[in-house]
Amino acid sequence: MESADISRGSDSFTGSSRRGSSVWRNSTVEVFSRSSREEDDEEALKWAALEKLPTYDRLRKGILTSASRGIISEVDIENLGVQERKQLLERLVKVADEDNEKFLWKLKNRIERVGIEFPTIEIRYENLNIEAEAYVGSSALPSFAKFCLNILEGFFIALHVLPSRKKPLTILKDVSGIIKPSRLTLLLGPPNSGKTTLLLALAGKLDPSLKFSGHVTYNGHEMNEFVPQRTASYISQHDLHIGELTVRETLEFSARCQGVGNLHDMLAELSRREKEANIKPDPDVDVFMKAVAAKGQEANVITDYVLKILGLEVCADTLVGDEMVRGISGGQRKRVTTGEMLVGPSRALLMDEISTGLDSSTTYHIVNSLKQTIQILNCTAAISLLQPAPETYDLFDDIILLSDGQIVYQGPRENVLGFFEHVGFKCPDRKGVADFLQEVTSKKDQEQYWAAKDQAYRFVTVNEFAEAFQSFNGGRKIADELSVPFDKTKNHPAALVNTKYGAGKMDLLRANFSREYLLMKRNSFVYIFKICQLTIMALISMTLFFRTEMHRDTVADGGIYTGALFFTAIMIMFNGMSELSMTIAKLPVFYKQRELLFFPPWAYSIPPWILKIPVTFVEVAAWVFLTYYVIGFDPNVERFLRQYFLLLLINQMASALFRFIAATGRNMIVANTFGSFALLTLFALGGVILSREQIKKWWIWGYWLSPLMYGQNAIVVNEFLGHSWSHIPENSTEPLGIQVLKSREFFTDANWYWIGVGATVGFMLLFNICFVLALTFLDTFEKPQAFILEESKREGSVGKTGGAVQLSNHGSGHKNSTENGDEINRNGSASIGEASDNRKKGMVLPFEPHSITFDDVMYSVDMPQEMKVQGVVEDRLVLLKGVNGAFRPGVLTALMGVSGAGKTTLMDVLAGRKTGGYIEGDIKISGYPKKQETFARIAGYCEQNDIHSPHVTVYESLLYSAWLRLPPEVDSETRKMFIEEVMELVELDSLRNALVGLPGVNGLDARAAAIVMRTVRNTVDTGRTVVCTIHQPSIDIFEAFDELFLMKRGGEEIYVGPLGHHSAHLIKYFEAIEGVNKIKDGYNPATWMLEVTASSQEMAMEVDFANIYKNSDLFRRNKALIAELSTPVLGSKDIYFPTQYSTSFFTQCMACLWKQHWSYWRNPPYTAVRFLFTIFIALMFGTMFWDIGSKVKTTQELSNAIGSMYAAVLFLGFQNGTAVQPVVSVERTVFYREKAAGMYSALPYAFAQALIELPYVFVQAAVYGVIVYAMIGFEWSVAKFLWYLFFMYFTLLYFTFYGMMAVAVTPNHHIAAIRIPIWWRWYYWACPVSWSLYGLIVSQYGDIQEPITTTQTVEAYVKDYLGFDHDFLGVVGAVVLGWTILFAFIFAFSIKAFNFQRR
Repeated sequence: MESADISRGSDSFTGSSRRGSSVWRNSTVEVFSRSSREEDDEEALKWAALEKLPTYDRLRKGILTSASRGIISEVDIENLGVQERKQLLERLVKVADEDNEKFLWKLKNRIERVGIEFPTIEIRYENLNIEAEAYVGSSALPSFAKFCLNILEGFFIALHVLPSRKKPLTILKDVSGIIKPSRLTLLLGPPNSGKTTLLLALAGKLDPSLKFSGHVTYNGHEMNEFVPQRTASYISQHDLHIGELTVRETLEFSARCQGVGNLHDMLAELSRREKEANIKPDPDVDVFMKAVAAKGQEANVITDYVLKILGLEVCADTLVGDEMVRGISGGQRKRVTTGEMLVGPSRALLMDEISTGLDSSTTYHIVNSLKQTIQILNCTAAISLLQPAPETYDLFDDIILLSDGQIVYQGPRENVLGFFEHVGFKCPDRKGVADFLQEVTSKKDQEQYWAAKDQAYRFVTVNEFAEAFQSFNGGRKIADELSVPFDKTKNHPAALVNTKYGAGKMDLLRANFSREYLLMKRNSFVYIFKICQLTIMALISMTLFFRTEMHRDTVADGGIYTGALFFTAIMIMFNGMSELSMTIAKLPVFYKQRELLFFPPWAYSIPPWILKIPVTFVEVAAWVFLTYYVIGFDPNVERFLRQYFLLLLINQMASALFRFIAATGRNMIVANTFGSFALLTLFALGGVILSREQIKKWWIWGYWLSPLMYGQNAIVVNEFLGHSWSHIPENSTEPLGIQVLKSREFFTDANWYWIGVGATVGFMLLFNICFVLALTFLDTFEKPQAFILEESKREGSVGKTGGAVQLSNHGSGHKNSTENGDEINRNGSASIGEASDNRKKGMVLPFEPHSITFDDVMYSVDMPQEMKVQGVVEDRLVLLKGVNGAFRPGVLTALMGVSGAGKTTLMDVLAGRKTGGYIEGDIKISGYPKKQETFARIAGYCEQNDIHSPHVTVYESLLYSAWLRLPPEVDSETRKMFIEEVMELVELDSLRNALVGLPGVNGLDARAAAIVMRTVRNTVDTGRTVVCTIHQPSIDIFEAFDELFLMKRGGEEIYVGPLGHHSAHLIKYFEAIEGVNKIKDGYNPATWMLEVTASSQEMAMEVDFANIYKNSDLFRRNKALIAELSTPVLGSKDIYFPTQYSTSFFTQCMACLWKQHWSYWRNPPYTAVRFLFTIFIALMFGTMFWDIGSKVKTTQELSNAIGSMYAAVLFLGFQNGTAVQPVVSVERTVFYREKAAGMYSALPYAFAQALIELPYVFVQAAVYGVIVYAMIGFEWSVAKFLWYLFFMYFTLLYFTFYGMMAVAVTPNHHIAAIRIPIWWRWYYWACPVSWSLYGLIVSQYGDIQEPITTTQTVEAYVKDYLGFDHDFLGVVGAVVLGWTILFAFIFAFSIKAFNFQRR
């Protein structure tokens, strides 16, 4: 019997388990009691010793048999090693699919044998009504103008002057039901029927902005009587994970945070009762249970168990990855999301679409293992799936069918078809029941299922279905059950969780510390980069302020030292700026884990602060140790160390400030804006740009609140009260140091050093506390927002209630949809339809058919570091092992295989999208070697992840693509007709004006998949060559393919050939192999084939399907076909195009510019926020430097006016440079895809990206210029004003282009954000800012003849002291213009030359 392999460890078990296996199901105690067990003396002695221990110690010791040597040893549960955990699982669950159920029965039997019951949870929901507020139609589209109007409108609506334009919209309508324990419930429904909303309501996670009425109770208790987030685990359909952690680390962290619930108490009770009854448990199960229940462990056995059950062992030590870091496959990432909650102790699971991106056999195994857990351990679960395969559907006990927010059916799976036959609809043979259920309520599909042939068909609405169900016996039964309240005495005290967090405070803090430390190790590049950057800056400043040039004779010399000190403080402060992007990048995951009550926000916020302290020591040391002596500061060890200590604190304070700003801004663009604003305030009011006396009285509070002021005062007091400055110059009574301090209006008291230190420490603590508060009370930045789509004109007749409804998420989205972006549809699914007429629609465009052949294609990458650590010796990891195949015109090929078989890798290699790795083998197009340039023109590659510009509409995206990809001969009318046809074909008409990036498109359900399939089939029938990768095809979709290319894990093909009618060829091939189970009638061949070729089957049968295929006739036939297609046909020519792209350079520029125009216009977080920020800064500067421009009587006043210009140039410029980065970064990923598709070259894209900034920056400069020019009171002459505008405009432009350039030359915008500050201190002439200042100062003051000192006019002073000459103005203008062009050019060049996508 197969159960013998459980007890392979020692022979003494074999007998008992052989006898026991026949009575697995009935837990007769005798089987497990001591008498029926011939046992090992040594083992008995060890048990006897164990049983004498007190309960606490007994729970920490176990007996483990080593698998290889059969040695029995006592182990300390809390210190189980990796190998020991591995061996334990090997014995308990060797093959997850087969042994998991037996293992769970062992657990259950052990617990129930001593009369302990599992706690159970029954979830009831009664009369749930959920409503949202939504904008109608295109008024939901954002734009620059609407953003500004909405701000005003929102203000008036708040004052009740205007009525709101939002309309109410029902998501769930009077929904009631029960989810019972020990039964697996499937939540079905077409997209937009409200499934996610229902699950969120049950989990107690609804968005508070929704109107909610009704009751949800757990075991009769209302939601406020316990902690729902920890009683039930909600598994979201969105995969949010930290890309730099491995799969195992992600799950381990989750397990540490969720703790072990009351397992520990249960085990103590169990152990006590077993001792009394003198029962000896199975040692393996005993060790497993003790290990799972051990509190506060870093690595728990449960993690290994979940990895095994979910089939994630293969990638357990691979990074999860994100857009820029290559990680695990999409299907694996989906399973990590599920595993993250399964490692916790909760007894109710609410899972939302856990199968997206998984192949049907993986889905089946996961649902099957969940079913075993739920039925055997009496848990409660509701799972929503998009298109469950029939065999997965059959695993469920209960079905809840939602449509349009109403329940059409709920109850046992067996009765669902009976209900629909009672209404008059029948499910045909060879049709999956789940697909039938999702289509039968929709207007377009219903008719084909009408069974009552004697009556005329009429459309049955969802309301009628819901009413029919109420009177159906199933519906009445539920109503009766709900009318009797739940008997609270039956509620097990351990069923509902009352503590807020799963582990102790210190355990949660430790878990966060170890995760943060790991992330710092993985991101060490950023820290090394920062230290190198500081070192370079230190070297530059040493040359700038070199000691031989620095004298200590006059107050003016002291001014230069002050400058050097100010520069030092600023440098150290700005070094914390990279905290912004690093904090924001982790926020989405933080919010998810905070909602799940993994840890309190303070436990998350302390580690980054504490762990960065050692880094600060190194960074500040790099600066101080290099510059202190060389610049020539006071040579005294104590003052040297004091400066070091102060700068340490300033660095810590700045990091805390940036973390706080990140947590308040929560969005890269907003946080950058706030960040720049905070710095500007600190900067302008820090007492250097404006001295204390000159700060206007309405701003003086800012001076006393500026942390920089305290740091600055402390650092200058430390220097100028030193020995080097203590001499008293001639004709004065005070030491020089005091004079310097007084001239700049600093404090002269020595205690100011300690006041500064104290204040800085205070601010550091304050900002860290504010960071915690922001994390505690603020929610995600992008709120889902509902909007109702207007029906498209042509479908006016469809849908009585009009309009599909989407929840959109206004955010920088090229992710799918939001955390709770449930989509709802209110028009009987008019969005997707069945083309009843099968005439070949359109596809009028001329083309040539081509075949693709690939022979012995190998693809390998460098061996990842993590695997080398584990002792892998090879240098390369092979992902495709010599695959062969031919794709022919007019033949539709399905590319299939389990998750991680290399399907996408093969597609990437064939499409030429891989940027790294090694490709070997021949790829030929119609017999000629493949050339990527020409191939990109004739091939279309639809990628797995949808990368589109987020701010254009669906129609605009298609128009843009057609404009660039269709040959120039096609005129614009034909092009528009073609687009209309395509939109009708894929049924995107109703979404015509929806923004692509906002209402993230959901996965395809069975019916949307059918539409896509129909389109693909029509495309193939025109004679094109098409290959599709598919994950979970239903029978009808699978059999629409002509050929199959099946791969197994490891990148080898195991079947390449025709499917045949009803998949006959495929079935015949596999059934001929010895040991393969025959297919059952009506079973989906796609699922069967993945099941029989799974790696567990290969192990069991001891065969290798790849070898079997390599030795088959089929393989030889394919080889012959490849050889035949690899030689060009007589008279054929290689693909040739006179130009590389299908459109001219000018057209490419126009198309890119057109798309950028809409992208900018509809991206108010960038364009409008920048505009408002500019107005705000202008007013702030205006009030700060009020009327300073007209009063130039003393040199100090002139330097204040210059200071105002400097601050303006620097800050607005800096803000432009940082704000543009995330925007370019998102567009760049789209650019990589479109360029790879051969749509345009790099230059038109770069040209459009640069050009679109011109009008926006112009408006910004003009608004700023007018406000500031008037408030500061410069001289009103046309020439001066125009020069001012000219310099402001081009300065802001080159800053913006500099930001774009920084993104183009770095892999991601976190590093780009570090790079910017480097350059304000390039050498004087090489720094564009100094040219801008030159221009601004000379154009304002270079020709003023009034006296400023006793001997000089303003003109002469500017010329002598600053070296600025008015005659040079034209040249300066040209240079500033030159900088702008240079940066734009470098941006274009970098975009062309560098590709940072790692694929």
